[in-house]
Amino acid sequence: MRAELRFYAELKGFLAPARRSGTVTHIFRVPGSVKDVIESYGVPHTEVDLILANGESVDFSYQVVDGDRISVYPMFEAFDVSALVRVRPQPLREVRFVLDGHLGKLARHLRLLGFDARYANDPTDVDLVAISNSERRVLLTRDVGLLKRGSVTHGCFVQSTDPREQVREILSRFQLADRIDPYTRCLACNGSLEPIDKQDVADRLPPKTRELYDEFKSCTTCRKVYWRGAHHQRLDRIIAVARGAEC
Repeated sequence: MRAELRFYAELKGFLAPARRSGTVTHIFRVPGSVKDVIESYGVPHTEVDLILANGESVDFSYQVVDGDRISVYPMFEAFDVSALVRVRPQPLREVRFVLDGHLGKLARHLRLLGFDARYANDPTDVDLVAISNSERRVLLTRDVGLLKRGSVTHGCFVQSTDPREQVREILSRFQLADRIDPYTRCLACNGSLEPIDKQDVADRLPPKTRELYDEFKSCTTCRKVYWRGAHHQRLDRIIAVARGAEC
């Protein structure tokens, strides 16, 4: 038995080099779910937004049979296909993230922009999936195998290796550009930042900082103190790039 699969747009990037055209002839003896078939070619289910089997929208449980023509599409940005989609999980009301151990710089950048981004240096795959599910966080990773776990409901493969490009990618994927709220999260621990009187943190400040600055914020979780020092020019540029104000 055989079925023809067609992968579109960025989904082709997950395929083996010989299949990068996007067209795959699937040879099989026993029918299986379209989810298993798609992932057998390297495409995580979390990257798929729409599946058409012989022109009809189907979900991941659809059993592929002889003669099927399967079209597999990534997230749509320019068109609203919500009436057709049957594979997308219920969207999260509040977009929050958990990142794997290789995305530390991305986590820091997301926090700089005000997004809730949980991160640890050495989490296990089991821990990441548990956090994603229990805290309703989108799992960000560059590990395709992690996203193929059936228990992952909200996940995203980060295409770029450059942290600034990664930020743009995530902002576009989840349409977050208008939700940027910089300098509201702790870069160290992800806690919330709140204004604090200088006198309340004076004993924690370097002498030069006490002399030159009067406005401060403190993390409600780890108590780290922030002020607009010289490093803020670099951070402001990162924010500007994320907002599309400069390249």
